Amino acid sequence: MAEQLTGLAGDRALLGRTSTAERVSDILRSRISEGYFPPGTRLSEDSIGGALGVSRNTLREAFRLLTHERLLIHELNRGVFVRVLTVEDVEDIYRTRSLVECAVVRGLGEPPYPLRGLAAAVAEGEQAAVDGDWKTLGTANIHFHRELVALAGSERTDELMRSVFAELRLAFHVVDDPRRLHEPYLARNRELLRTLEAGDQHGAERLLETYLADSLERVVEVYRRRVGEDGTGTC
Repeated sequence: MAEQLTGLAGDRALLGRTSTAERVSDILRSRISEGYFPPGTRLSEDSIGGALGVSRNTLREAFRLLTHERLLIHELNRGVFVRVLTVEDVEDIYRTRSLVECAVVRGLGEPPYPLRGLAAAVAEGEQAAVDGDWKTLGTANIHFHRELVALAGSERTDELMRSVFAELRLAFHVVDDPRRLHEPYLARNRELLRTLEAGDQHGAERLLETYLADSLERVVEVYRRRVGEDGTGTC
């Protein structure tokens, strides 16, 4: 927890003088998505509030917002914890991803498309693989899909999927071999990027449909081995 709190202390400057629960929740959501707080982690009000320099009431409101987003859970007389997802949660996340991401690609219109963000995410993932940093590779993969969703040019869609991707990261933390989970999608991200660069919108949608179906199957296979039906993680 000490390392996570040090990182949060560095985020204090993001709050400025107009600190709000929404901005605190943005910071915590990002930290959860990046893996600083794994599933099952108890979040201390005193420690986190002190690291961010915010009041207990502000932090509690941020916790409430993230509980509504299904990233946290409040357990009576125990405190607030980062959620451990069930298999059903994972399946629903992917159902949402398929509906939204495929619709974004389907609605792109005429090429060329603004693909700089996608290309940067691919490069980020490839560098992480070279470095053998599989946690960062998982983050880069999420960045790739965030950039894909951003092609819709919709703040509402971005906001919706920001929470979905943060929740997805909770599932990734249950996996005991992140390289095996994430590395195969490097080539598929590159292929999807090249297809969009070529202006083949329909081909990209077909690739994405297969990509997400395969990813769901792979994650659920691993997840069933690591999480009991009661939702209790073993890692």
